Amino acid sequence: MTKNWQVHYYSREDGSMPVKEYIYNLSLRERAKVMAFIKLLEDRGPNLPRPYADLLDDGIHELRIKLTGTQTRIFYFFCYQDIIVLTNAFDKHTKKVPIDKIELAKESRTDFMTRFKENDIRRSSKNEF
Repeated sequence: MTKNWQVHYYSREDGSMPVKEYIYNLSLRERAKVMAFIKLLEDRGPNLPRPYADLLDDGIHELRIKLTGTQTRIFYFFCYQDIIVLTNAFDKHTKKVPIDKIELAKESRTDFMTRFKENDIRRSSKNEF
């Protein structure tokens, strides 16, 4: 039996959602490609291999997408057995992933886990947290 993963968009206390905002600012074609990768992540979860995804540090993963010559990264983490939370996204212009981007994902995870419990997420019909 295949596990069903739920993808959620992290939302800051002010209501802003970094990954949704990033996606919204892409062209229609790029947006479609990003959404296809997110669907792939939803279908495969932690079994999504390189080159599509990779583990970075301390439970922070990256979704690796190439958009019109630009390396795009969406960071995420797993929690509560079947939930994936997308934290932040950026265009990668260096060989290594910048440490500050990973730290931002860790801070977002800490904030998320402090503000939302499993029951809060399961009761909500929206995938925005």
